[in-house]
Amino acid sequence: MRLKRTYSSREVASLTGLTARQLQLWDASGLMAAAIPTHRTDAGGYTERRYTPIELFELLVLADLRRRGFTVHQLRQIIEILSERFGARLFEATGGGGHVQLLTDGHDIYARTDRGEFFNLLKEPTQPLLVVGDEGLLKELSSTLRSGRPRRPRKDLRPGTPRRSVRESQEKKL
Repeated sequence: MRLKRTYSSREVASLTGLTARQLQLWDASGLMAAAIPTHRTDAGGYTERRYTPIELFELLVLADLRRRGFTVHQLRQIIEILSERFGARLFEATGGGGHVQLLTDGHDIYARTDRGEFFNLLKEPTQPLLVVGDEGLLKELSSTLRSGRPRRPRKDLRPGTPRRSVRESQEKKL
C-alpha cells in the first residue's frame, strides 16, 4: 500500500476496524487526536478529520490492543507513560526505531529501553523489573493493516461478555 499524506476518518475506520464514533470519541477525549481536526466550512458544513501516516499506525496499534481486551483507560495510560516517562510516541515504541520498545504477554504491556531495562506500564511504570531468563513469552507490539473485508462476528463471544474473560476461559481449557 502506498502511503498518503493524510487519511480521512472514513479511511482510517476502514483500515483499522475502528468505528467512526470511536475515532470521534478518541479525538474528543484526547486519546488520539487527528493532525487536522474537523472545522466548519464557508458553506456551513464540516470537514472530515485527517490523520497522518504516523497517527494511522498508532491507531492500528491501539485498535489491535482494544481487540485484545485492553481498556481505553489502559490505552491512555500507555500513551501518557510513554510520553512522560520515556519521551516517546507510540509510533517510536512500536516500530519507529525509538529508544524504547513495547512488548506484551497478552495481559500486560512492557517497555524495554535500549539499555535493557524493563518496565510494566500498567502496574508499576516507574519500577524497573528484574528479568531472569528468556524473553520468549513476550511479543513485540506492532501493527498491520486490515483487509477491506467486513469483520465476522466471533462465535466464542456472547454479547456482554468481556473479551479478556473469553481468552482466560480458553486458556483454562488448554
